[in-house]
Amino acid sequence: MATESTVVIDANGLILGRMASTVAKRLLQGESITIVNARKAVISGKRLSAVKEAKKKLEIGHPKKGPFHPRVPEQIIRRTIRGMLPRKKPKGQQAYRRLRVFIDVPEELKDMETQTIAYAESEKLKCPYVTVGRLAKEIGWTSSGE
Repeated sequence: MATESTVVIDANGLILGRMASTVAKRLLQGESITIVNARKAVISGKRLSAVKEAKKKLEIGHPKKGPFHPRVPEQIIRRTIRGMLPRKKPKGQQAYRRLRVFIDVPEELKDMETQTIAYAESEKLKCPYVTVGRLAKEIGWTSSGE
């Protein structure tokens, strides 16, 4: 599935918003991007406030009519990146189709070289943070692999 033109980005320890903005920009420039280790990306801020905000967002909408909010780590990242794309225009829709996100590293990508985004590394954070996987578990995601 992954071709030579596909860029594989390891989200382990990357700040979600910074990573998402960089990925969205690169998608609009025509790159195909695959993100691995989605559950290990981080969201800055206190864990309890991030969970409280996510649960409040889940209360919005109708269960069958939407808006639908993701609970799975890979879908949380896809939704974040989608919010940074002009998704109602053809160029934004095409860019979104070039994005793939995985919770862990799939077998087909284990031997491929991964990149990171230096601008988005969480070592620069001086505040508390929570991983996307931990946030997802707090709002109701149950992983089938564990």
